[in-house]
Amino acid sequence: MGSSMKEVQLPVAGMTCAACAKRIEKGLNKLEGVHDANVNLALEEAIIKYDPESINIEAFVKKINDLGYRVVTEKTEFDIFGMTCAACASRIEKVLNKMDGVTNATVNLALESATIEYTPSQVTIPDMVKKIEKLGYKAKVKQEKTVDIADHRQKEMEEQKGKFIFSLILSIPLLWAMVSHFEFTSFIYLPEMFMNPWVQWALATPVQFIVGKQFYVGAFKALRNGSANMDVLVSLGTSAAYFYSVYLLISSIGTDSHMVELYFETSSVLITLIILGKLLESRAKGRSSEAIKKLMGLQAKTATVIRDGKELEVSLEEVEVGDFIYVKPGEKVPVDGEIIEGRSAIDESMLTGESVPIDKSVGDHVIGATINKNGFLKIKATKVGKDTALAQIIKVVEEAQGSKAPIQRLADRISGIFVPIVVGIAVITFLIWFIWINPGNFGEALEKMIAVLVIACPCALGLATPTSIMAGSGRAAEAGVLFKGGEHLELTHRINTIVLDKTGTVTNGKPVLTDVFVEENWDEKTFLKLVGSAEKQSEHPLAEAIVSGIKEKNISLTDASEFEAIPGYGIKAFINGEEILIGTRKLMNKYGVSFESSVKKMEELEESGKTVMLVAINAEFAGMIAVADTVKETSKAAIKKLKDMGLEVIMMTGDNIRTAKTIAQEVGIEIVIAEVLPEGKAEEVKKLQKLGKRVAMVGDGINDAPALAVADIGMAIGTGTDIAMETADITLMRGDLNSIYDAIYMSKKTIRNIKQNLFWAFGYNTLGIPIAAMGFLAPWLAGAAMAFSSVSVVLNALRLQKIKL
Repeated sequence: MGSSMKEVQLPVAGMTCAACAKRIEKGLNKLEGVHDANVNLALEEAIIKYDPESINIEAFVKKINDLGYRVVTEKTEFDIFGMTCAACASRIEKVLNKMDGVTNATVNLALESATIEYTPSQVTIPDMVKKIEKLGYKAKVKQEKTVDIADHRQKEMEEQKGKFIFSLILSIPLLWAMVSHFEFTSFIYLPEMFMNPWVQWALATPVQFIVGKQFYVGAFKALRNGSANMDVLVSLGTSAAYFYSVYLLISSIGTDSHMVELYFETSSVLITLIILGKLLESRAKGRSSEAIKKLMGLQAKTATVIRDGKELEVSLEEVEVGDFIYVKPGEKVPVDGEIIEGRSAIDESMLTGESVPIDKSVGDHVIGATINKNGFLKIKATKVGKDTALAQIIKVVEEAQGSKAPIQRLADRISGIFVPIVVGIAVITFLIWFIWINPGNFGEALEKMIAVLVIACPCALGLATPTSIMAGSGRAAEAGVLFKGGEHLELTHRINTIVLDKTGTVTNGKPVLTDVFVEENWDEKTFLKLVGSAEKQSEHPLAEAIVSGIKEKNISLTDASEFEAIPGYGIKAFINGEEILIGTRKLMNKYGVSFESSVKKMEELEESGKTVMLVAINAEFAGMIAVADTVKETSKAAIKKLKDMGLEVIMMTGDNIRTAKTIAQEVGIEIVIAEVLPEGKAEEVKKLQKLGKRVAMVGDGINDAPALAVADIGMAIGTGTDIAMETADITLMRGDLNSIYDAIYMSKKTIRNIKQNLFWAFGYNTLGIPIAAMGFLAPWLAGAAMAFSSVSVVLNALRLQKIKL
């Protein structure tokens, strides 16, 4: 052990007392290869001396997690430039995962990014960047904006386009010479010059070394790090053809033969086709991250802040928490904040899909990127930069696009071992042709070998899954369905039971006026006019429900001369000299109003889940009004759609069984679990899972959080609250149950698309290799087929963006 000992400091969260520290210490010391573990409760860290040859940091993290604590890791994302195929991605991933302090690294080829979890005490961002650069790639920490990556993509595409055109111009004469060689094409006119071996050499050399340089560089870096990738196959194949032709050219000097059998066109046409494939691929890749660009575009660019008593227009990045910001009518709210002055209607459709603007006033929260419709607001910034709701949504979409679905790990493993196997097959092919099939014909054996090397590129395999996940999760995000990760996108299609929370999920979670009862000595219209005019001044949600309910009956309201809100009791107002009291039993008792005759009716209404308010006019009981939550218009149709999909739908609520059954009947749900406490919801989900059901729990966030976490798939509905987003696997931004159908439908379509891609990518390679080995494929045809396979996989994935939801 001795000399190779290492020490690591891991920050540990969740310890509450010395016994916790002791437990972790004991657990770590039992691990093979740990020399000494010391856990400090005050500093909340574990210091471990260990032998790196027999154990790694990942084992410590796992152990601490198994014991019920957590190692505090940070997460960073890099844009990575220079990857060409799945083998590059898996190589970077492998090297990063081996670094001290890195707990998990995943690299996504289609997004050209890496997501790394690490302990900052062990490894720094510059360390990781250096490591990636040493492998021969470029890494840059992802900015909050993806503008520069879009520019980089654009630049790269322009560069590839230039190379392609240059390569094409030089390759056409070579291809022309080759095509006119065949007996059936001998009628094609061919300029004598193109037949000259030296002209062919002059045309092929720039293609081989200027355009093909990127493959040589890539191959060198791959081999230097002990692995092989697509660049290795391309460099091997094209170099073999090029250098063998140069050898033939030199040996023909001084002989009479004007036209020796050269293979310059093989290498040039091959490079041209592969560059074309890359160009088409990067264009398609650019299209598949459109969803994030759209979300980015929603942000306001500037904000009007008040600093030192002055109004200043600053860029969004400069806004700080605690700043006071003016938002004029028609402007976008720049950041998440709280209204300090003013009232207005806010259009939150970008976030929730709800088209009706929401009235907000002092004390209410507003969300960045929503639109202030009609009032002047002064808000205090509570969340800025990457903490805002929109930034969180963008992050969820990016993480989903960047994460690996379990199905992809299979493809990754295969493409990791693929290249060495292919090189082996190519060498065997060469030997069989050279020794047995056509003894001594070096050129022909070489051609067959090149065809095998080229046809077998594992690009399509590496792109099969990530492009589908990007396109699928991006399309879902446009429809307001945010998948938190690729694995959730993959698992959702297996769900067979949906558990719906009632309030705010099946129902609006927003009260409306349902019943009006008036004492005999009052006319209903006059009664409602007085009630509405009094409630108009109140900011209570129930008051809003009453006022809008009365306005719908075309009753015009007047202003109160005096108004007083009595917290916990109700309101008191004077209208046209009449004193109006509206509120609870306590309010009536406080003012000595007798309402005994209506108690029974009131209790009946309350039992059916309604909120009842008593009304007294001039200290005399005049009637009552009831307000209740109502079912969303879309719920019934959405539940029918889910049932038609073959899913079992269950409603779960903390409400009493009577109210629950009434609502369930209304929307067509047969199974109801009622009177469940928030902490009991998770237990109910577990019971269903024990019966072998795969359960999706759909709730509106806070009280449903435990159940959302326990379910196979947790869906948080329309709230956009942090807690819902953190706990759920999927956030449904529209408060509409049709989104559940969309999520499952999108998952089914994406998985089908991934399977098609993998089938074609695998099938293509498995079929292509023997065909090439048997000599039925010219190398340039193999190159075209290879380029086509990558492009077809990406194009197939992009079909997901056209799905109607």
